[in-house]
This record gives sequence, C-alpha cells and structure tokens, in this order.
Amino acid sequence: MRVLEAKKPEAQEFLARLKKRFFYPAKLENDVRKIISAVQEKGDEALISYTRKFDCPNFSVEDLRVCPDKIEQAYTKIDTETLRAIRLAIANVTSFHEKQKERSWIETRSNRALLGQLVRPVDSAGLYVPGGTGGETPLVSTVIMGAVPAKVAGVARVVMVSPPNKEGKLHPALLVAAKEAGVEEIYRVGSAWAIAALAFGTETIPKVDVICGPGNIYVTIAKKILAGLVGIDMIAGPSEILIIADDTAPASWLAADLLSQAEHDPLATALLFTDSPKLAKEVSRELEKQLAKLPRQKIASQALQNQGGILITQGLEEALEIANEIAPEHLELCVKDPYALLPALKHAGAVFLGAYTPEAVGDYIAGANHVLPTMGCARYAQALGVHVFLKKISLISYSYKALLEEAPAVIHLARLEGLEAHARAVEIRLKASGS
Repeated sequence: MRVLEAKKPEAQEFLARLKKRFFYPAKLENDVRKIISAVQEKGDEALISYTRKFDCPNFSVEDLRVCPDKIEQAYTKIDTETLRAIRLAIANVTSFHEKQKERSWIETRSNRALLGQLVRPVDSAGLYVPGGTGGETPLVSTVIMGAVPAKVAGVARVVMVSPPNKEGKLHPALLVAAKEAGVEEIYRVGSAWAIAALAFGTETIPKVDVICGPGNIYVTIAKKILAGLVGIDMIAGPSEILIIADDTAPASWLAADLLSQAEHDPLATALLFTDSPKLAKEVSRELEKQLAKLPRQKIASQALQNQGGILITQGLEEALEIANEIAPEHLELCVKDPYALLPALKHAGAVFLGAYTPEAVGDYIAGANHVLPTMGCARYAQALGVHVFLKKISLISYSYKALLEEAPAVIHLARLEGLEAHARAVEIRLKASGS
C-alpha cells in the first residue's frame, strides 16, 4: 500500500489517475449489443441458450420462473438468525426510505391559473441481483436495497432476476429476502441477457419500466445501452472507500475498513487520508497483517496495489478538500469530531460519521441505501432511493382571466422563436372570447 505526502508530485499523479473516468472497451459494448439484439429477436430462446452456455447446462424454459412453492420451501432451508437479520434490515431500510416519499401538490394563483404536480410510481420495476460466487454467497442485501424503495414508492409489480447456479437454482436466502421485501416475481436469469429481457420483455418475462441493481461489467454496459428505453438507477463502477482519520482512530479498525472494500473487486479503490504520519505507518503495517488472513486475499491485494493509497495531508481540511474532488462512493470520517467537517463536505455517496460507524453497517443494516454513485458521479448523482421509482406529472389549468393576462408574453415569445402556430393557438382563444 503506497504511502504518499499529498503535496508531492507522486501523490498528485496518483490522484489524477484515480480521477480519470473509466470508459468501457468498444469490443465489450459490441458483444453486449449482440446479446441485446438476440434477446429482442428470440426472447426466451436466447435466454435459455445463454444460460445453458454460461450458468446451467441443463436449463429449460420451465426453469425461468421460480414457482411459489419453491419460495415457501426456501424458508425451511435458512436458519432463524438469517431470517431475523433479513427482517431487521428490511425494517430499517423501510423506515429510512419512508422519509423520502414525495407529495403531490396544487396551487392557485390570484388570476385563477392552477399549477400543480402529481407524484406517481412507475407500474413495474426490475431488480438485478448478482449471482455471488456461483450462488454460494447470496447477496441478500442487494435484494433488500432494491426492492424496499420500490415498494415504498408504491410500485405494483416488482420483479427480481438473478443468475442460477450450475444446478439451475437460486440460494434459498435470496428467495426469502425477496419474498419478505415484497417481490412478486422471481426469475432465474442473469447477465446482460437478463437486463435485455427486463427491457424488452419475452414470452415468460414481461417488460418493466425501471431497472435497478448492481452487476458485472456486462450488466452495467447493458443498462447503459438500454437507458432511455427503460429507466435505470445509475451506471455503477467498482466499489470505493475513502477514509479521513486523525490520530484518535485505531489503525486496526481503519485497515479492516479499507479491506472491506478492497475485497470486493481487483478494481476497487481504498484510500486513507490522514494528518498523522504515525497513523499512516501503523495502518500500512496493519494492512499487511490483516491481508495475510483474508479469504479474498488475492482480490484485495490487487485492489490495494492498483488503486489503494494512504495520503498524508497538512490537516483534515486539506483531506476533505481532496475528498470532495474525488467524490467517493463511501466516505468515512474517523476523526474526533466528524460533525465539524460536515459543513465543508460537498460530494460523497454516503458518509459514515465516527470510528464506531464502519461502512459495513451501511451495506447491510443501517437503513440508508447501499447502491451508490461511483467513479466521481457523486458530484451530481445520489443513492438509489424512492425517487428512482417515482415520476412527477405537471398539472396546468388557466382561466380566461389568466390567459388574457399572460397571452401577450406567450405570443411574443412564440414569434421570437419562429413558432407562429403557437402564437395563433393563444390568439384564437382570445378572439373567440371577444378580446
């Protein structure tokens, strides 16, 4: 893990490389476009072909949808502790997202013009859940983070897709989490072909209005290509964590938090900014010690070597200034008074305040959504939330008095833009009323 002084050229070069936007290889985009076209043209036939090739050799069209009996049986295959944790997470995530609800409104001006806004949920939403090491590590948190805000928004039909394991099954914990979170339909299908199925619909899978959820690069590219045909939550990249710490934070805790993101992906970013050279050295040593005992050692090691770094800053203010430039997915403030830094905070997907708030609690149980903007997108984007599943419909109603008062301005602007029919559409109403 590189240790650099923030003002030195080496640190500036490292930061500049981190801030470069990631572009997907043209060949991969072409491959995904072929997959999308195949699903659009052949429907279920394409889904079965791809699933047999990449996931389950003996897969059939009858295996696509998980029947209700299988979902009920899943409850008998998980332990009480797992069910309790799922229900606690759903309760906390629901409580958080209930506060994001938006209201419809109407107001009337003095001239009796009426303006307003209707807030309505989309009719249907599709949730993508990655397979998780061939189905062995069920990503139940992803199910909860996608399904709960959709149900809070009032979406009538929530669908989940997830790649089957080589036996053509989904982990029972995924099925239980989906049922508990209000998912109505579950399909065993993954990767770019699952995204295409949700966007276009097939003989078995009806299309949806919005697609959310993380996935591999093929899933991400498919969402990018199909955005517009359907709504999407965001284009997400590899995981990121940036920790700002002072000498009150235990080095072992900080090292553990850095590894918690580094173990996700060789392309994950793990950064520590501190004004304590002593702490920087201690964390570097702790990383070596903890990395040696980590099951995903190889993945985490690559991430730390490629995108990991400890920067020594002149103060916490400088650390936060650089953090704002990076706009990280996860920002931990492991300092004596984290709230003192909040006024200067501009850009981050989620902020974790204090040493007793590791990023991991946000991933699972706190209640805030863990689907967050990456690759600097936190400069303009936000976490997955209720807003992704809502749309706002404008209401406009003019009385004759209101039209008479404001018609000259409408007519003037329409003719200024060379749109004569617009102007006449107003004038014809005034003439009909004798004005």
